[in-house]
Amino acid sequence: MARAKKFRVATEGATTDGRNIERSWLEQIAANYNPATYGARVNMEHIKAYTTDSPFKRYGDVLEVSTEEVDGKLALFAVIDPTDELVAMNKARQKVYCSIEVNPNFADSGEAYLVGLAVTDDPASLGCEMLQFCANAKASPLARYKQQPANLFTEAMEFTLELEEESKPSLNLFARVKELLAGKGKTDAAQFADIGQAVETVAASQRDLLDKFATLSADHAALVQKLSQQPSTQPRTTATGGGAEVVTDC
Repeated sequence: MARAKKFRVATEGATTDGRNIERSWLEQIAANYNPATYGARVNMEHIKAYTTDSPFKRYGDVLEVSTEEVDGKLALFAVIDPTDELVAMNKARQKVYCSIEVNPNFADSGEAYLVGLAVTDDPASLGCEMLQFCANAKASPLARYKQQPANLFTEAMEFTLELEEESKPSLNLFARVKELLAGKGKTDAAQFADIGQAVETVAASQRDLLDKFATLSADHAALVQKLSQQPSTQPRTTATGGGAEVVTDC
């Protein structure tokens, strides 16, 4: 899975319809978000097509979210699994701003939840103009893109996709030894026990390797012995002349 490094997707403050992203909402989103419960997908411009060949198909999934303080405000950060198309678009400097879709009362729980993430070309400055327009409009032009009328979209902010390097799987032996030697939060006795087990694991692995080498060495020695007992050349058949008399025995 090509995970992207976490990036900021929202900050407490204005939304597209005059409401504010409350600090508590971001805290609830970070605490409640679980892709197994409801996975937020990445779409384009908050538009969700039904077909896979549409430009407005999905472009990835939100894997996890967290909050951090940024300049005195609480910000929401996300880790996504982007499609190759989204990565290519971002590298080409297309759709480099993101906006989240929030349900402030998800599943009648009374708490906020992240239900979508959109990529857009509208920077924060133009996004503010859209905020004012939507807030003053009798009917929000973005209303038809919402899953529920009470949902809201945040202002767009710039992001850059940086993919995390995928770690190569290590050998089982070294992975096991590393696991045993980690020892975080363990007592000295437990750590010594793990070290002893790690040494035994290494010793067992080396013993198996030596046993295999010994077997191969024995097989090789037996083959050498067998070959050394065989004549180097086959003797020629005794040659005779025209009669029955032996002419040569070479």
